[in-house]
Amino acid sequence: MPSHFSNVKLFRTVFNVKGLIKEGYAQFAFAGRSNVGKSTLLNYLFDQKLAKTSSTPGKTRSVNYYLVNEQFFCVDLPGYGYAKASKSEQDLWRRTLESYFESNSALREVFILIDSRHLFLEKDEQMVVWLRHLGVPFSFVLTKTDKLTTTQLRKQVEAIKDAHPQNRSVFLASSLKRTGRSELVAYIDDLQKALAE
Repeated sequence: MPSHFSNVKLFRTVFNVKGLIKEGYAQFAFAGRSNVGKSTLLNYLFDQKLAKTSSTPGKTRSVNYYLVNEQFFCVDLPGYGYAKASKSEQDLWRRTLESYFESNSALREVFILIDSRHLFLEKDEQMVVWLRHLGVPFSFVLTKTDKLTTTQLRKQVEAIKDAHPQNRSVFLASSLKRTGRSELVAYIDDLQKALAE
């Protein structure tokens, strides 16, 4: 399947609430715990290494806007739940995330990335509750799926659907095995086309 993300560039990097974009191009945000693989997934979707990756949790400390096809943003959000971050850093990330999600007319969907081996961690559940409260649509993306068998993955997907029947979709992605990209790209592409109609 040809890439629908044929033209991607880093548009803006924001370290505090002042530079956040809340209007204009539609936004599809990627959220998740530190070291869950957000930047790795985005590079996989973009088919190029634009997002900085690291094995060190908490590496992404900014909100990064990637402009796709001059039509919409994919937004890489700071990872949450990094215990070793200082209190001031944690407070800044929390305030930035709160400001990003609240009253953001451009935000169309949030993809909550979850390590496929570790479901229902407290911070992930808090994110779900928060997004529901704000009325923001969201989907789940299970990362690091190469660590589990097909049977184990099926059980994890069923567990998420049972716990959160209201959510839109559950995607599986592995940059190592090169799986899940076409489904995610097509989903975002379809949402963007629907918005343009």
